[in-house]
Amino acid sequence: MFEFDLGNTFNYANLAGLMAPRPFMVERGHNDGVAPTEWVAYEYAKVGRLYAFLGIPERTEIEFFNGPHEINGDGTFDFLHRHLNWPKPAAAGSGQ
Repeated sequence: MFEFDLGNTFNYANLAGLMAPRPFMVERGHNDGVAPTEWVAYEYAKVGRLYAFLGIPERTEIEFFNGPHEINGDGTFDFLHRHLNWPKPAAAGSGQ
């Protein structure tokens, strides 16, 4: 989670807060290697509190998964379908 000189200006929660009230989703692989999971959880907790304060806690989520720095997608695609009104693809063999 290190960016050049970011810490002297603002933090990740500040950046995410600028996105409110838009939906905001984080995926976090426990083997990411960029920063400890606890740091990610700490920053995300600030975002969760902001969205709760704004009365829109359902518009933000974090998904932890066992894996490296990659797109996991399990919860993320559901989040995108829900918040972007993006239809889910028809199940294989459904004839649609």
